Amino acid sequence: MSNLKMKEAALIYLDRSGGLQKFIEDCKYYNDSKQSYAVYRFNILINPSDVVELDAELGNHILHQPLKAAQVFQSVCFIAIKTLSLIGQLQTETQINIVLKLTHLPPLPSYGLDLCKFPLDYTSQRFYVMQGIVIAMTTVTKYTQGARFLCSDEACPLSQGFQYIRVHVPGATESATVRNDFLCHLCASSLQEDRKFRVLGDKQIVEVITAKALCAFQGVSNNQPFRFQSLTIFLRDESVNKMSIGNEYKIIGIPTCVKTSQTAVCVEANSITFCNPRVSSGISDNFRCLLSLTSSSRWKFTAILANIFASHIVPPGTYNLLKLCLLMSLVQTSDRNKEVEDCLDILIITNDTLLVDRLLKFSINLVPRGIHHPVSSEIFPTLARNKYGTGAVSIQAGSALLAKGGICFTGDLSLHKKDKLEQLQSVLESRTITVYIPGKKFGDDIDQQMTFPVQCSFWSFIDTDSSPKRNVQKTNTLIGQMDCSLIPANLVEAFGLLINCNESSPCNPLLPTVQHTLKKAIDPEGLLYVASKQFTTEDFGKLLAFAKNLHVEFSLEAERMIHGYYLANRRIRTDSICGSTLSASALKYLVSLSEAHARLNLRNKVLKEDVLIATLLFETSLTLKYGATVFCVAPNAVFPFELYNEEYLEQRDVYLTQCQQQLQQFIATYGPGPAIFSSDE
Repeated sequence: MSNLKMKEAALIYLDRSGGLQKFIEDCKYYNDSKQSYAVYRFNILINPSDVVELDAELGNHILHQPLKAAQVFQSVCFIAIKTLSLIGQLQTETQINIVLKLTHLPPLPSYGLDLCKFPLDYTSQRFYVMQGIVIAMTTVTKYTQGARFLCSDEACPLSQGFQYIRVHVPGATESATVRNDFLCHLCASSLQEDRKFRVLGDKQIVEVITAKALCAFQGVSNNQPFRFQSLTIFLRDESVNKMSIGNEYKIIGIPTCVKTSQTAVCVEANSITFCNPRVSSGISDNFRCLLSLTSSSRWKFTAILANIFASHIVPPGTYNLLKLCLLMSLVQTSDRNKEVEDCLDILIITNDTLLVDRLLKFSINLVPRGIHHPVSSEIFPTLARNKYGTGAVSIQAGSALLAKGGICFTGDLSLHKKDKLEQLQSVLESRTITVYIPGKKFGDDIDQQMTFPVQCSFWSFIDTDSSPKRNVQKTNTLIGQMDCSLIPANLVEAFGLLINCNESSPCNPLLPTVQHTLKKAIDPEGLLYVASKQFTTEDFGKLLAFAKNLHVEFSLEAERMIHGYYLANRRIRTDSICGSTLSASALKYLVSLSEAHARLNLRNKVLKEDVLIATLLFETSLTLKYGATVFCVAPNAVFPFELYNEEYLEQRDVYLTQCQQQLQQFIATYGPGPAIFSSDE
């Protein structure tokens, strides 16, 4: 009676949810097909909350005994087919393969699978929900979805018909579905597969890790021991190719123990949902007050941010140019599927690698996907043999794809091999990476290739004191040009921003840094400056989380200024022999820099003041790469004075206003003129 009641509830649920109508349409497809089927597969969408409200026992079966629940729906669907004559060829109930697709699970701790807790439950054969980031995935292969077997004894009545049907169940290997040692229940003769009725499906294997494990890739330890382990997810049929490397997903599935060449806990995925990150609700009161106090200027707020940023690593007033660029790059990251045009890559030339390395390591921890790439591992995807012996090749993410929507800090480029630098240059130019899969090496007849978008910003530096070439540097022939011969010139050009950050630079006075280092050696945990107490690391994290999700648009005058500067600069940096030294991506970087400065000011509109900062940073970078031109910018143009008090901020505003007038004069002299802009630009 209990089973009959559940069948009745299943039929009522199908009718109310619209599942019965979809089931009838699927049956029509099978009935109209000229192909003969041994197995008829149906997906049924289940809302556990609605089912529990309708019938608690059926809901309990779905949540805790999904295989038995599928049998209930299988019986209901078989009766419906026979009663309504939906599929004429169907003979037995075993030919129906029901797959229950759950919309969600109850938001209770007992239904969550924490990837950080061990051991994982793989014996209950019930649904769990888990969340993880994809770090590896295989190519798509085939598996046996269902098969028909016949008794080998022709005299046996079961030597024909569809009595022996085997279908894949969660956790089963290929040999559990198809092998040659099955026996007939009636006469004990061996069963033989009728191969023409074998049903094949698509299969893909992915590996995920919990987001908590990213701390292992960020280069900063809190001295707390931890361990993490990737979890293998089996995707089948409709779920294949629904996951991408680097993305985070919520997965509903059944944990199982798979025994192949090694025993491992895996999950048969039932449903997959892309995880939309939480959007920050606001900024701290101290930053809100600072924004209000500096509202009369378009430049003061970001200047103060750069001045006080990372004050526990470098004293306020030092490395301001670098810190501003880092903050602008951080606000151009995104927790969502960002556009590659937003990326802001930074290459630093320095002989003070210790402080620069510390500063960059600290900064990447302010975004969810800040990855510190170790030289011993791979930046880009690599190939490996699939450990589950399915014949598919496994594509391992690498640091760049793992940093999707964030920052990939590659460290000192002089430590990387030539082929890796060439690969990095190609990715910086195209924003894609192509993986070639040789068929012969991995047991396939044909070669394959897969292309992945690279959606992160790259931070790198070059240690000018570490290379044997430092004593044989070439003589610069152009004013302002810097010797970057330690790495290929094309790679230097591929970075959006080139920053000179040496101890001897006037922007980085040595005495405050020495005093700061000595004080930190005496009191490592002490807060040496008032700014460190007023604006904490947590405050900066909230500020960046809020700013990077702002949607910004260009004002008309900002758009005119950025295009005018680009065209004028392209004109003066072009000669008849070498062509233009301005790369095709120059306009993209100018737009990204302007947007970043507007976001850092917590504005939704890009103004001409933002474009000025963008052009000064970009022109400084161009000067280091190719030398100065008519539009000559000082190395410290963005921070011409040490920011001690309000008076110095006012002087900086006056100086930047003069720079803006010079920029407008430069555009008027060398730009295309007003005729280039149409009325509906």
